[in-house]
Amino acid sequence: MRTLALRGGARVAVVAAEWRDAFGVVTRGRVQLELRDGEPGPVLGRDAGFWLRGTGVRALRNPGRRTARVRVVTLGGQDRHPPVNTPRTPATGQQRNDMNSVNDTDVVVGPAAGRAGHTHRFRGLAGTGLIATLAAMAATTLAAALAQAVGVDFAIPNGGETIPLPGFAVVTGFFSAVGIVIAVALLRWSARPAERFVWTAVSLTAISLVPPLLSGANTAATISLLGLHLVPATVMIPTLARSLRARTD
Repeated sequence: MRTLALRGGARVAVVAAEWRDAFGVVTRGRVQLELRDGEPGPVLGRDAGFWLRGTGVRALRNPGRRTARVRVVTLGGQDRHPPVNTPRTPATGQQRNDMNSVNDTDVVVGPAAGRAGHTHRFRGLAGTGLIATLAAMAATTLAAALAQAVGVDFAIPNGGETIPLPGFAVVTGFFSAVGIVIAVALLRWSARPAERFVWTAVSLTAISLVPPLLSGANTAATISLLGLHLVPATVMIPTLARSLRARTD
């Protein structure tokens, strides 16, 4: 009996002969079976058991970000071979049973593949965030231009200058970039990045509505500024949240 640990994004080939008498149980995370034609097969969740003998499954992969673990039990006595051709770490411990002897070994699969998977997810999230940032900047600038067209004056109180349209784009881009950084950090360190990102982003958006209310601007300008805070939020938050969910499924 041994534990097979697959880091996020890792893939390991299955050698049929070595799984002939083996039974696997997913004890953590999710494991996807790769079929003989290379097509993705079913995804097995926690406590799911499976045989691979005669199925034609050619690989196991971890579709998620967190390490997945599979308890592998070989019937008929002590395991003689690892279930797959992969490097193994030193045994984490051995247990002696009165009925028979088994080795309890952690086999960590694909560290390089795991790192590559992390890098791919981070780059994908950042790319999605960049596109959303450009869209948010364009939408905010357009909304500000429309507000000015109907007579809203974005002049700074107490005789200040009028806020130029490029200023809205710059501020939107800066805070959108902050949102991307938060999303990437949560993807790296949080077990529930999408949920935590939504909670954090909504909270920060609510806080950002306070300065316009205290700015002393006229009613039309205050309402417009509140709306201009909400426009990029409605673009960035759902987009990054969906991207986070897609990369943690």
